[in-house]
Amino acid sequence: MTQQRNRLGRCAIGVMAKAPQAGRSKTRLCPPLRPEQAAALSAAFLRDITENIAAASRVADIQGIIAYAPAGGETLFDGHLADGTQLLLADGTPAMPDDVQGFGRCLLHAVMGMFAQGHAAACVLNSDSPTLPTAYLVRGAEALLAPGERVVLGPAEDGGYYFLGMKQAHARLFADIAWSTDSVTAATRERTRELGLELVELPAWYDVDDAAALDRLIADTDSEEASEIYRAPATRRAIAAMGLHLLNRAEAAE
Repeated sequence: MTQQRNRLGRCAIGVMAKAPQAGRSKTRLCPPLRPEQAAALSAAFLRDITENIAAASRVADIQGIIAYAPAGGETLFDGHLADGTQLLLADGTPAMPDDVQGFGRCLLHAVMGMFAQGHAAACVLNSDSPTLPTAYLVRGAEALLAPGERVVLGPAEDGGYYFLGMKQAHARLFADIAWSTDSVTAATRERTRELGLELVELPAWYDVDDAAALDRLIADTDSEEASEIYRAPATRRAIAAMGLHLLNRAEAAE
C-alpha cells in the first residue's frame, strides 16, 4: 500500500527503446557509422536520456522507464541506464482497437502499462534525442500533473514527435496514424481536437536518425555555447571515442 501511495501524483516517462545491439540499433545511421558504432551510440543515448530524466525528476515528480521490445531482452539494458530506471515491456501484444496499428500499438501498450502501475500521468519519449533540454521534460511533467485534462506534445522537427503525454490512456491518439512520416504531429493534434482535450505544446526538437542529424548532434555536443541543451556526457564520450568530432571539425574547416 505504501508503494502505491508513493506513485500517486507521479508522471511516468517511458523511453521507447530497443536494446543496443550491432545490426539492430540505429541502423539508419549505417552508413556513415558501422553497425558496432551505431550500437555504441545507441547505448550512450540510453544512458544520457535516462540520466536526463533522472535530472528532471529532481525538479518534478517523475519516474523514468524504459518501454522496451521485444520480450526477453531485459538483460541487454544492464549497465546502460540511470539508477532507478524501470523496465516495462511495450511490444504491442495486448488487445487494442483495430485502428491502432504498427508502432502505435507499442506506444499505447507503454501508456497502458504506466497507468496500470498507478501513475497519474504517462508520457512516451523517443530514444533519439540525447541533448533534449531537461527543462522540456520538467515542463511536460508539470503540465500533466496540474489539475485538468490535457495532452502534452513535443513536436519533432521532422514532423513526428519526441514526447507525448496524457492523463488517461486515450487510444484515439494512436489511431489511424501514418507512422514514420512527416504527418504524425499534425495527425496527433487532430486526434487531440477530436477528443476535446486541451493541447499543450513543448518547443520543437530534433531526432538523431540520419547522417545530417548526426552531424548536428556532433556539433552540439562539441560546442560550449549551446547552453540550453542537455550536455549528454555519455554521447560526447562515444563520439570522441569514434573520432567523429574530429571529422566534423575538419569538414567545418574546409
